[in-house]
Amino acid sequence: MSDNINFELKKIGDISIFKLSEKRFDAPIAGLVKGEFTIMLHTQDVKKLILDLSEIDYCDSSGLSAILLAYRILQAEEGYIRLAAPTRHVKKLIEISQLDRILPIFDSVEAAISDLENK
Repeated sequence: MSDNINFELKKIGDISIFKLSEKRFDAPIAGLVKGEFTIMLHTQDVKKLILDLSEIDYCDSSGLSAILLAYRILQAEEGYIRLAAPTRHVKKLIEISQLDRILPIFDSVEAAISDLENK
């Protein structure tokens, strides 16, 4: 198991975009992502977060748990989270688990940015 995860974090105005550059978003990766989210969301004053899921081919409940952690932290801070560009498998998992009811999904990062610009 690696202690590293590949991700990019960039800001466009007051919107932070977290792109996970991993094929699998499962237990070994999810724990590391939770740590990154916890640090980032508590220390960098992030109120608008987009998770770019475009490179993830496989996600399990551990990955969803990491996404929910970010959602809970942002909700407590009156922030916003958007999911962008999930692959077909990941989108289906989110819909089956009914998380799409609380986590808005957009087909592209650009669409998610447009949605958050007015928040």
